[in-house]
Amino acid sequence: MNIKIIFYFLGWVLNIEALLMLLPCAVSLIYGDGQLYAFLIVMAVCAVIGWLTTHKRPENTVFFAKEGFVAVALIWIVLSFFGALPFCISSEIPSMVDAMFETISGFTTTGASILNNVEGLSPSMLMWRSFTHWVGGMGVLVFILAILPLAGGGYAMHIMRAESPGPSVGKLAPKVKDTAKILYMIYLGMTLAEMIFLLLGGMPLFDSLATSFGTAGTGGFGIKNNSIAFYDTYYLQGVVTVFMILFGVNFNVYYLLLMRRFKDAFSCEEARTYLAIILCSVLLITFNIRGAFGSLFAAFHHAAFQVGSIITTTGFSTVDFDTWPQLSKTILVGLMFVGACAGSTGGGMKVSRILIWLKSVKSELSALIHPRSVKVLKLENKALDSGVMRSVNNYFIAYFFIFAASVLIVSLDNFDFTTTFTAVAATFNNIGPGLAGVGPMCNFSQLSVLSKLVLMFDMLAGRLEIFPMLILFSPSTWRKGW
Repeated sequence: MNIKIIFYFLGWVLNIEALLMLLPCAVSLIYGDGQLYAFLIVMAVCAVIGWLTTHKRPENTVFFAKEGFVAVALIWIVLSFFGALPFCISSEIPSMVDAMFETISGFTTTGASILNNVEGLSPSMLMWRSFTHWVGGMGVLVFILAILPLAGGGYAMHIMRAESPGPSVGKLAPKVKDTAKILYMIYLGMTLAEMIFLLLGGMPLFDSLATSFGTAGTGGFGIKNNSIAFYDTYYLQGVVTVFMILFGVNFNVYYLLLMRRFKDAFSCEEARTYLAIILCSVLLITFNIRGAFGSLFAAFHHAAFQVGSIITTTGFSTVDFDTWPQLSKTILVGLMFVGACAGSTGGGMKVSRILIWLKSVKSELSALIHPRSVKVLKLENKALDSGVMRSVNNYFIAYFFIFAASVLIVSLDNFDFTTTFTAVAATFNNIGPGLAGVGPMCNFSQLSVLSKLVLMFDMLAGRLEIFPMLILFSPSTWRKGW
């Protein structure tokens, strides 16, 4: 294993994290909240460690899939650790476990919180908390690949595959660096567009920026105790609804639209299935909750918001959907597992995996009925090779083993099954709120330290598609690594 290149990546990530903290520093200066020192201390530590590990580039810059997966998993843990330090130093979240939970939830775009009073945080801490969503949404290493020529020869693709959500990752441009730049240009452009629409609706600049960060990263950290319900206008909530759904679409579709390849963009099978699932879910929930609202439009509005929030794994809320009828809650729990599209900032299993599984079942049924028939599985008009099928099936197996183990451990806290089950579902799928004791009007503060540690692992595993975390903690990875 090329340990030196891993530490080289780690150093650059800490350098970038130090620069990213300039935003909350500026907010602290503007609002005079007295927390500037907390960020300056962490920035200095990050900068020193970053300089020590990057001032000399390793002679051997070759790395393969194992190094890519280990680097991504290790870097996300270190990134979260240093990102949590300002909360502890300022004593706004005095417990390191709670600060790590909040920060991992931020970077992994989960949105699960241990805070009982979000509005009690200082402006700079609120901004840093929301900004972690935006940083983690596209991936910090994708950003580094966009600005630094760290490695040639196609090796950087191992990093992008390890960090990007979805069963497979392709290049939009011949070079990985150019692909990363395209992704971030689209990401930044859509974030700015949402912020402008929110400003036009009368939302304050600070709120617009923080809300756009949470929406773009499909994270869901609100800056108000009642989340987006605080902005009680159909326009503002509608803007957030639309952009949540847009950020759940595979970014390849937006690239095709920019290249004016409209036929290819609109024929994307995964995106069409994703939008169809949203439409069907919204209609079902709308008629199921009709009696709880004053009009059919109000029911449709809130149904659309919560469906968009859950399937994209954003986690914002406008109402306490835990009080909705059982059918509506069951649909929302199902959407937690489905998730958004591959290549988006959303979490969950991904629509593409669901499609592949369904096609595989259909093919197996066809083979049983017509044993001599030969059918090729296709997605997006491309044949699925055995490697993709093996990867998807192994993901499925690992997913449910980790999920079952997590539910078993969290059940030691002796909460009701709904709380335990949806706490794991909400964190493993990077959603945020669950139901019952971890519902939209509650938080995760009542869980034990052990449960929080398990859920932190689940958040990281869910965001990094499981295998980077499993490889990092596998003894065989390190047996000959040094």
